[in-house]
Amino acid sequence: MNRGCLAAATARLFLFQGSMNPERLQGLGMAVAIEPLLRDLEGGPAGKAYHEAIGRAAGFFNTHPYMAGLAVGAVAKAEHAGVPSQQVDRLRMALKGPLGSLGDRMIWEGVLPAAAAIGLSLSTMTNPFIAVGAFLLLFNAPHVLLRWWGLRAGWRLGIDVAEALSHPVLQAGLKISGPMAALAIGFAIPVVAEWLTTGLDAAARWGTAAVGLSTAIVTRWLVPTLGAARLGILALAATLVLGWLS
Repeated sequence: MNRGCLAAATARLFLFQGSMNPERLQGLGMAVAIEPLLRDLEGGPAGKAYHEAIGRAAGFFNTHPYMAGLAVGAVAKAEHAGVPSQQVDRLRMALKGPLGSLGDRMIWEGVLPAAAAIGLSLSTMTNPFIAVGAFLLLFNAPHVLLRWWGLRAGWRLGIDVAEALSHPVLQAGLKISGPMAALAIGFAIPVVAEWLTTGLDAAARWGTAAVGLSTAIVTRWLVPTLGAARLGILALAATLVLGWLS
C-alpha cells in the first residue's frame, strides 16, 4: 500500500459522518474512507473484488468517528488478505461497540470537557484569542492523531486489530482523560464564576449560585430528560419576560 492511498484515506476520515443516514448511519462514510485502500485489489477499481468490498463497507456501521480509522484500516487489510466476506462483516460489526465506547470515554467524557474548561479558565485570565486557540489545539490535536494512528494501526494488524486497543499510549489516555477533565472543570468553575459575578452585590451572587444549584438538581434528579441546554433556554426566556414586565 503506497503512502498516497493512506493519506487519501486519512483525509476522508474527516468526512466520516458527512453522509450519515437513518438506514446505514456511518456506512457510506466507511465506504468513502476505505475506497483508496481498495484500489489495488485484484482487477483494480473495475474488478469484482473492489466492487464487492466497497459494497460490504457501505453496509450498516456506527462507532465513534475519531476511532473509526482502526476499523477502516483493519477491514481494508482483511479484504487484501482474502479473508472470507462473512468474516469481514463480523470483524466490522465486532469493532463498533468497543471503538464507540473507547471514543466516548476518552473524547466526549475526557478531552472535550477538559479542553473546554481550560479554554474558559484562560478566557478569564488572558486574551480571549489565546483561550480560543488553546481550546482548538487541545481538542483537535488528540483526535487528529487518533485518526492518523488508528488507520495505520488497523492496516498493520488487520483481523488482529484488537491488539491495538491494548496499546499502552491508548490505555494511558483512557486512564488520564477522565481525571484530567475533572481537574480542569474543578479549577474552571470557581475561576469563571468569580469572573462572571465581578461587580455584583452579595444578593446577586447568592442568586447566581442558587440558579446554578437549581439547574444541577433539576437536570440530574428531577427531570433528567430536560437537559441543561433546554433548561438554560427556558431560564433565559423567563428572564426576558420578567424584564419586560418590570
